[in-house]
Amino acid sequence: MAESFLPVRVNLRERTYEIRIGAGVIALTGQFLKEYGQVQRAVIITDEHVERFHAEPVARSLKAAGAQVDAIVLPSGEQTKCIAQADRLWNRLLELGADRQTFVVAVGGGVVGDLAGFVAATYARGIPYVQVPTTLLAQVDSSVGGKVGVNLPHAKNMVGTFWQPAGVWIDTQTLQTLPEREYRSGLAEIVKYGVILDADFFARLERDAAALIDRQGPVLQEIIARCCRLKAGVVEVDEREESGHRAVLNYGHTFAHALEAVTGYGQLLHGEAVSIGMMCAARLAQRLNRVEADFVDRQFALLTALSLPVTLPKIDVDGFLAAMLHDKKTKHGQLQFVLPTRLGHVEFVGAPDAAEVRAALAG
Repeated sequence: MAESFLPVRVNLRERTYEIRIGAGVIALTGQFLKEYGQVQRAVIITDEHVERFHAEPVARSLKAAGAQVDAIVLPSGEQTKCIAQADRLWNRLLELGADRQTFVVAVGGGVVGDLAGFVAATYARGIPYVQVPTTLLAQVDSSVGGKVGVNLPHAKNMVGTFWQPAGVWIDTQTLQTLPEREYRSGLAEIVKYGVILDADFFARLERDAAALIDRQGPVLQEIIARCCRLKAGVVEVDEREESGHRAVLNYGHTFAHALEAVTGYGQLLHGEAVSIGMMCAARLAQRLNRVEADFVDRQFALLTALSLPVTLPKIDVDGFLAAMLHDKKTKHGQLQFVLPTRLGHVEFVGAPDAAEVRAALAG
């Protein structure tokens, strides 16, 4: 049972909500939901790898709080985040008699959170949901900010909307059951925050790399909270990506999303693709004289210290460049990139020379 947690508030007027980060937070899901009034009905959406370890304790907590609870278990993997599975969930919610007072509770990683949030946003024109992220990547990134959606076969996250959760409950104990590769994948998004928003935070990650690898609880709790606060600050300024400010969170992602698409949403985990994408972006920034070699070297050193991949796998470069044009930031057929000017600051850069982009792919 969690005795305390670190709160992070996401201030969005009537859509304001709280993120709570601590060890044992999952066991308090029902208690937290009671703060919204008596919750009569909850539908847990989870996947087959998470059901036993984390979804079942959430269900017990909800039942103890007086809610009727149903669970829908999905196949695991990025391929699940698709329209076919959304259609299955819509129809299952209908069969269960879900209405606008029903809470969807997303228990799992980014795939589960994105898909469950998208279904909650669209079923009955919107029903409430909460995020209970169980992977590091979801805890520091996808569970916060209200971006929900599904993939198309050739474009990641191309269908979706903005639907803020009622709350996010982050239990650091769930990370102890996470496979090593998935855990380290999440570290890439943590590094991203330091690069784009907070040079001091990047320096802390350099100092605490060993503690992160060892999954030390107190360090993890503080670092996750810092990532959530940094992302919340961006979302508060540009909730729906209307000013362009929120695009800074996509550092490395133009490369990463294309890489995931051309490798079939399975060869690389999202964080692994982001790590490679950040190195491509850093090299592109250096080629455009936006950063010095020291920037690229420090980013490379931290990513490799965290055992993250930093070079492209063998791919068809022309196909990869074509896939990049499906990125949501593309304008009038021209590639757009988020690139650094110094550690802790990035800017939106439009239409660099294609030859420079191609050259940046070489590790």
